[in-house]
Order: sequence, then structure tokens, then C-alpha cells
Amino acid sequence: MLALIGFVSLAALVAFHTLVAGVATRFFRLRLSTWWGRALYTVVLTPVVLFVSTLFFTGVLGVGTGLVVGSAGIVVSLLVGLPLALGVTIDYLYVQPPAEYELPDTR
Repeated sequence: MLALIGFVSLAALVAFHTLVAGVATRFFRLRLSTWWGRALYTVVLTPVVLFVSTLFFTGVLGVGTGLVVGSAGIVVSLLVGLPLALGVTIDYLYVQPPAEYELPDTR
């Protein structure tokens, strides 16, 4: 039973990290004007945020306790790499590009 709760909480954390990665990618696409800036910030800063979140949730809150995983690299790739790839893919493929939105003049 403890392993089932650990698996469900780990799956919820993967879903949450996917949401965070998608929102961070969208934020960088809206705020930065160059394509290389968007890519650089998405590839460098988003994994740092996801890694810190992984340390907090798995260390302090004990998410995923009761699961036996082969190594820490598997956990990091599951909680950082997979959500990063899914979040970026969802933002670029399934959400409208920022140029299609009409924003009001702020002056």
C-alpha cells in the first residue's frame, strides 16, 4: 500500500513539474525577444527550478517514499528531464504562439 501511495504521489509530482515547465517556457517566450534567449533560458533555468523542486518535494515532504528506484539518476531524469521535454513540447505544439495574441496598449 505504501508503494502505491508513493507511485501516485510521484506521478502527481511529474504532472506538476510538467505544468511548471510549460508555464516557464511560455513566460520566456512572452518576455524574451530573441529565439536564442528563449531557448537558452528554457534549457538552463527551467531544469534548475525543477531540480530544486525535486529536492524539496522528495527530501522535505517525502514524496515517493516506499518506492525502490535503481539510482538517483533515474529519479532526476524522471522528475526533471521528462517534465521539461513534455512542458516544452506542449507549449510549442499545442498552445498558440505569442504573436497571435492581441495585447492592449499599456500607455
